[in-house]
Amino acid sequence: MRFEDDSENVNNGSANGVALTNGNSSRKGGKMVDKNGVGGGPGRDYFGHDREEVTRLIIQGLYDLGYRDSAQKLEQESTFPLESDDAAHFRDAVENGDWNKVEQLLGVLELQDNVDKNGLLFLLRQQKFLELLESKQLGRALQVLRTELTPLNYDMDQLHFLSSLMMLSPEDLQRRANWDGANGTSRRRLLNKLSSAISPSVIIPEHRLATLLQQVKDHQISRCLYHNTENSPSLYTDHECDRSQFPSHTMRILEDHTNEVWTVAFSHSGERLATGSKDTTAIIYDVRTWSIVMNMKAHEGGVAYVSWSPDDQYIVTCSNDRTAKLWDTIAGKCMHTLTKQTEPVTCCAWAPDGTYFATGSVDKSIVLWNLAGEALHTWQGSRIYDIVITPDGARLIAICTEHKIHIYDLTTPKRDEICVLNMKAPLTSISVTKDSRFAIVNMGQGSEQIQMVDLQYHEEVRTFKGHKQGKFVIKSCFGGADENFVVSGSEDCLIYVWHKDNGQLMESLEGHTGTVNCVAWNPTNPQMFASAGDDKVVRIWSVASDSLKGKEREEMAFFDEMIDA
Repeated sequence: MRFEDDSENVNNGSANGVALTNGNSSRKGGKMVDKNGVGGGPGRDYFGHDREEVTRLIIQGLYDLGYRDSAQKLEQESTFPLESDDAAHFRDAVENGDWNKVEQLLGVLELQDNVDKNGLLFLLRQQKFLELLESKQLGRALQVLRTELTPLNYDMDQLHFLSSLMMLSPEDLQRRANWDGANGTSRRRLLNKLSSAISPSVIIPEHRLATLLQQVKDHQISRCLYHNTENSPSLYTDHECDRSQFPSHTMRILEDHTNEVWTVAFSHSGERLATGSKDTTAIIYDVRTWSIVMNMKAHEGGVAYVSWSPDDQYIVTCSNDRTAKLWDTIAGKCMHTLTKQTEPVTCCAWAPDGTYFATGSVDKSIVLWNLAGEALHTWQGSRIYDIVITPDGARLIAICTEHKIHIYDLTTPKRDEICVLNMKAPLTSISVTKDSRFAIVNMGQGSEQIQMVDLQYHEEVRTFKGHKQGKFVIKSCFGGADENFVVSGSEDCLIYVWHKDNGQLMESLEGHTGTVNCVAWNPTNPQMFASAGDDKVVRIWSVASDSLKGKEREEMAFFDEMIDA
């Protein structure tokens, strides 16, 4: 439609009568010499890292893992305590609600640079105030409010909010203050906030070793071009995914439509696939068997868009016949035909709770509907090509024919427009990441690029180029286990795949014989995606099967023989 044998040294195993070195020491003249320090004992350096820091991190990790005896033994053997006496007393004081002791120790412990000490005092005195209210000591609570919190002259809005809690019951207090009480997790959360302001050499941040290990994994994943697995990488080896795990082979061709296929969408469970066509029909397939489970034939014009409800019970079809239809896929029937819009209905997006959805039209309207088919709200202004509702439910984002991205606030009764982003070319589709942070928009008519936009800072962060897009509507998507890929159709019959984080073009996949209008990634199977084209077919892409790999090996051997001959 017109967008990688030393018998005297045993490493990591049994000694069998000789010294276990594990690569860190060697025997020289009958004396053990530490390769990473000086003879007779450990050095100050551990392969370029501070030995004390490494040891304290290991001690903390042992405590985290529940190996308390081992942690204490390492503290004694290394003479490096996990934390100083003052730090330990500080932790105990917070956990026991000894607020005077907490304040005293805050004046002793080394804070990080540029920390607002009044802010820390406000946090702990706020906890003190709330606990007094909870225990119904209103007089003492009022005294804390007036003589301890107010003189700090810090966050007056929060101070006014705290004063409004004076007469509430303990239950209402916890609910309104979003606070779970002295016996809940509030003291632990306060300790975490206060500890983050104290020098990490005094109080090591929580679970620091685990954090560092996760950063190692994240870094290796970011350097792995074809990373496409939900399994966490092993720490034993460097991580690298093979290209064979990328879905670059057609495993199935669906040929049930009789005209151009304009749209395709997997259900959230990944178990069904919906398609829409210029032939006026929409089809739902069972992904396990690829049999048709529902054929929707109620439109009088081409089906430009299909959108699943979050629970996959309902699906909305949008058509050039100026209507959208709400279908119950379990009952197998059309529930409502939505006729409020007066021009082709181009797109649909569901709220994450499934209670309402929105449709957009080139009649310059976006309409919000409930499941009863009743219009709840209408935005007017621009001819709409595509819309999304962010997964957090906070924003509706629309692209229009005026090269603009409109962002609306769904958290307020008026649902006001909060931002307009001006782009450089006509926009044809928009897709948003699962964390609601980034969007990609297809840009056509000479621009031939996909822009990734930061929805928090409202700025363009990356450009993806290589595909062909002039006069047709092409819909791209994020793909892969961690949404590492940007995938798009193209007017040259190819499917283009880029790495999201560096913009590198990874693949240009052949198969279609007409413009590829739409691509969709299976949300539960990272090794499958679908594409729809003007050639009237839907192609299902996956990794090569063993049989296909064998066939490829045979073909390569054949060509090798031809070359040798």
